[in-house]
Amino acid sequence: MRKIAILGSTGSIGTQTLEVISRQEDCEVVALSAGRNIKLLEEQIRAFKPAIVAVEREDDAADLKQRVADLPVKVYSGMEGLIEVATYPESDILVTAIVGMLGIRPTIAAIEAGKDIALANKETLVTAGHLIMPMIQKHQVALLPVDSEHSAIFQCLEEEKGNPLFAIWLTASGGPFLGKTRKELENVTLKDALKHPNWSMGRKITIDSATMVNKGLEVMEAKWLFGASLDQIRVLIHPQSVIHSAVEFADGAVKAQLGTPDMRLPIQYALTYPKRRPIPGEHLDFYKMAELTFLKPDEETFRGLYLAKKALQMGGSMPTVLNAANEKAVALFLQEKIGFLTIPEIIEDCMDNITMVDNPTVEEILETQKKTEDYIESRYVS
Repeated sequence: MRKIAILGSTGSIGTQTLEVISRQEDCEVVALSAGRNIKLLEEQIRAFKPAIVAVEREDDAADLKQRVADLPVKVYSGMEGLIEVATYPESDILVTAIVGMLGIRPTIAAIEAGKDIALANKETLVTAGHLIMPMIQKHQVALLPVDSEHSAIFQCLEEEKGNPLFAIWLTASGGPFLGKTRKELENVTLKDALKHPNWSMGRKITIDSATMVNKGLEVMEAKWLFGASLDQIRVLIHPQSVIHSAVEFADGAVKAQLGTPDMRLPIQYALTYPKRRPIPGEHLDFYKMAELTFLKPDEETFRGLYLAKKALQMGGSMPTVLNAANEKAVALFLQEKIGFLTIPEIIEDCMDNITMVDNPTVEEILETQKKTEDYIESRYVS
């Protein structure tokens, strides 16, 4: 029996993970964490019977305890709660579906506790990859990517151990504004930016897709996950989202993973690896595919991708500055306090003005995050 803990169970990835688990006879949920969606978390507790759960705030924990007083479940809150879920002794694997840098400490704690990691939290590797990857090796745990693109690369590299890698082709749909000019993006609305053409995702990641910051973060992740250099990681706009990513080898051979745009596939593969199991729904129908198109990304218009590559090149704590600035800027955009094009402007401003730390510790990463957030508060929030 595969015993699973989930950080971020009420979000998009978390709910789809529970859907996948509900169809597996040999998977059991033992621990869950959520933010403030107490109603949905209560429903999940009643459906999956975890032993422990955690929520963001103490008052919500008190509310939840009353709601589930008839069940033998322990309720925690705050960072302590996240770490309790991440390190729960009975679990085998932790799904890190939590959004943001909040996921770093519990992920590290889980690795140190010997848990396999199904990684859906980009920020962990983006900001702390230099710390995480040595820990993975030291504690001999598995790191299984849940992002569709990284799962695709992972699948393409299976059975290729030792074969020289030439390039990773990281595909991107182009988001809702593919082909738009900067002039055309000046007056786009929040509603426009949330209309992703292919994927159903949370609000934050959907905006990241629209700015192409998301693809920049995935470039950073790919460096750590697959030991690739920046020159080897190439972004390819593929509007149909059929090819989820590809790997090119030294002999010119290219292996690609194809499928319908359905996050349940990479989630399930991470949980049941190395086995493949049926998933209900449509499979890819080659007879219905009129064409597959590919474009070079426009990094002048979508500067999020350019800035992410620059941050990766600079190294140290600069990826943390980019990530923290993006999180804060996207939050302001979601509150409709800034325009769409102000997001990359804020990121670049922070990269120009926040002092970089070489080889940062976890404490220095979190300190850099706070400095970046404080800078944005002082400059952009009235």
